[in-house]
Amino acid sequence: MKKQIKRLSPHQNGKVFGVLMAVATLPIFLPMILMMNLAGPPVGPDGNTVGFPTFVFFIFPLLYLIFGYISVVIGCFFYNILNRFIGGFEFLVEEVH
Repeated sequence: MKKQIKRLSPHQNGKVFGVLMAVATLPIFLPMILMMNLAGPPVGPDGNTVGFPTFVFFIFPLLYLIFGYISVVIGCFFYNILNRFIGGFEFLVEEVH
């Protein structure tokens, strides 16, 4: 039996995707922080040490959460409008015994 998704909830889907994106970046950024701290400080052209601001790695997951949420809300908004004219996502459902 074919089914069609009539409407996507922008806020709920945005929350789920935003949090998913923020959590998914942690396995990437945490090792990067560790490697940068173990590599030692880089030296600038004048011979002084130039430290990379580690707090930037903590801002990235927050940015992923915010922009992931916004992009999904916008996507759901356009899906809900276009659904009226071209139909929604279709999927096939089968009962399994």
